[in-house]
Amino acid sequence: MQIRVFNKTRWRLAAWYGAAMGLFLSLCGVAIYQVMIRAYLLSIDRELEAVTGTLHSVIEPTLQQPKRLEPIFQVVLPNLCVADSDCSINKIPTHIQLVHSQHGIFSTFYQDKIYYVRFIDNSKNLIAVAGFPPNELPQKVQTQGWQTLKDTRGIRYSQKSLQLHTQNNQLWGYIQVGRSLKELDNRLAAFKLILGFGLPITILLVGGSSWWLAGLAIQPINHSYKQMQQFTSDVSHELRTPLAAVNAKVETVLDSSELSEQQARDVLTSVKRQNLRLAELVQDLLLLSRLEQQTLIPTKQPCCLDILIEDLIEEFSALANASSLQLEYSILSHQPLYVMGDEDQLLRLLSNLIANAIQYTPAGGNINLILKKNNGDAVIEVIDTGIGISPQEQQVIFDRFYRVNSSRSRRSGGSGLGLAIAQVIAQAHGGKILVQSQLDKGSTFSVRLPLKVIPPSNI
Repeated sequence: MQIRVFNKTRWRLAAWYGAAMGLFLSLCGVAIYQVMIRAYLLSIDRELEAVTGTLHSVIEPTLQQPKRLEPIFQVVLPNLCVADSDCSINKIPTHIQLVHSQHGIFSTFYQDKIYYVRFIDNSKNLIAVAGFPPNELPQKVQTQGWQTLKDTRGIRYSQKSLQLHTQNNQLWGYIQVGRSLKELDNRLAAFKLILGFGLPITILLVGGSSWWLAGLAIQPINHSYKQMQQFTSDVSHELRTPLAAVNAKVETVLDSSELSEQQARDVLTSVKRQNLRLAELVQDLLLLSRLEQQTLIPTKQPCCLDILIEDLIEEFSALANASSLQLEYSILSHQPLYVMGDEDQLLRLLSNLIANAIQYTPAGGNINLILKKNNGDAVIEVIDTGIGISPQEQQVIFDRFYRVNSSRSRRSGGSGLGLAIAQVIAQAHGGKILVQSQLDKGSTFSVRLPLKVIPPSNI
């Protein structure tokens, strides 16, 4: 069920991401397509305006009669072909035309049928054409300023028209200059082909990437879900153990026909002990939850670590002696070390570390507490000669309910929450806990907390 839910969520994330990226890429493709057309057409229009304006300026001052082709036409446009005449646009130019072509652009600009020039009379009849045979362009002539035409081969042309006037200001006719859009159309066709094939392929690649990214995005959620499942399982196990013990005692009493006062007291003592264990477990879980959710904000005030260490040594000395352990401490600072924090929580942090050291150190071992100053931090080291922790376990010892030695900690009543609570308390005070350990040689837990500078008059 869990795998199905996460796979379904992963598919949804991948689909939404792929759809969003596909839409974005499609819009970008359309935008680029439109920008490319506009930029290319604008370039062609400017070019046509320049060529048409130049031809107009050269030819118009020489015109004397409407419809009449003056000698300047053949000089400027050597391959000019008069309408209804048998001529070839590929004829060899004369010497004077060649000489003139060396000083202008008009003899070569319509080569390769990229450009053409037409002259139209005021009745919209074709007078002459250069660059194309007359029958390749549409028979119906229009004289509006800008037009888009197609020749007999289907090639599009953009055309610019200007009026021509004689020297006495009579309307001579029109000059029309057109430029082939074949290059633009070829580029647009190639771009459409790229979009047609490239966009689906890109969307497929984006879909695959989104599937992979969705997997990465779900990993923390999946990990949290597994942690929640593990936490539920661990809590159930921890609660079931004392509840089972209480239930067993109750059943023993119910099955007994007669129960002495001493037996009753023993049963009640056992039930009380298990109830206390349950209460401590619930209290630890509530404390851990509140600290992690930051609903239990520590009341920070100056706390003297020297005094805390001495109080903890006095408190745990009896427990250490009962376990045949030597508990000692050293303060390697000439002045008292203060930190800003909640004294009760700091006591809980250090108590958990000392209790763990006592729990996992065999009889005859040593436990040493060292308080020192290092780079602006107060460092408390809890050093034991216990069973040690393997490198793999050092990565998970701060997880909830984790025990280095489950059987031993269960016999001693440990719940596996002590180090998790200690770490959260240290983090809430701006510090951290580090661990160094070797199997069968002992462990060193180091707590680093930011120092608080207290003026001498306030100490």
